[in-house]
Amino acid sequence: MSYISLTTLRRVFLPIRTAVTAATLSATIFAGAAHGSETQNSSARQAEPADTMQSTGNTILITGGGSGIGRELARRFNDLGNTVIVAGRSMAPLQETIADRQNMHAYTLDVDDPAAISTFSQQVVKQHPGLNVLINNAGIMRFEDLSKARDLDDAEAQITTNLLGPIRLTNALINHLMTRANPVVVNVSSGLAFVPRSDAGTYGASKAAIHSYTLSLREQLKGQVKVIEIIPPAVQTELTPGQSSREGYMPLDDFMDGVMGLFAQQPTPDEIVVPQAGFLRWAEREGRFDDVFGRLNAHAIRNEAAATVS
Repeated sequence: MSYISLTTLRRVFLPIRTAVTAATLSATIFAGAAHGSETQNSSARQAEPADTMQSTGNTILITGGGSGIGRELARRFNDLGNTVIVAGRSMAPLQETIADRQNMHAYTLDVDDPAAISTFSQQVVKQHPGLNVLINNAGIMRFEDLSKARDLDDAEAQITTNLLGPIRLTNALINHLMTRANPVVVNVSSGLAFVPRSDAGTYGASKAAIHSYTLSLREQLKGQVKVIEIIPPAVQTELTPGQSSREGYMPLDDFMDGVMGLFAQQPTPDEIVVPQAGFLRWAEREGRFDDVFGRLNAHAIRNEAAATVS
């Protein structure tokens, strides 16, 4: 998606979306409609409304659970009394995530491989029939020089992992999730979906696409499955080399404190946006887009090009 088309679409639709929230729109149009929820056979607990996520008693699958945001989400949700399944390409870091913890499980999964997703989905549903929450967290980021012809392997890898992976895994599990009580799908996008870095063009485009896909998924599943988007700012993780200690990035623990505080709200927000991410998320709505875009990209060119582009 080009920068022009993304901005144009947002200028058309964002005022509508911000003027009337999805929840208000649904309530206005479908006032009085009953939104039923499926009863989970393995549990007698009463289902929460489809506009929220219960804080405990879930069985949660998190991709990219071997490090960074995925690992911390897994541990924090497990601390709240949830069964958590982490998945990723390598078993060793997943085992570190679940070490010495109860009700945590690890599976290898390459989200780039459609056949692996199909096999994994059947296996995880069979072994964990109570699975009711999917968190599509796995993602990669590569810096790029768009000013000349280049090998597109990195661009294609980012689209496959960041966009097709969540779409494929959601597709493989959605029928099962619809049979569970309190079903939830969570997609992790990025502040760069809303104000892109020019040296991470494909990454930003993939996350903008995930944002758009999440809006569509939420619309089609409203009243049945809660759909949430986590929008991180620049966080100190190993998403790119050296990022875990990069000055000016948000410490991971601080980010997670903010995220879990928002998940605890009732009803759960459709978008998990900590204040540090609001700088990017709301830049266009608040008339700051051109300024933020210029400052972000001047900073990227000045401080990142030589040191971190790989």
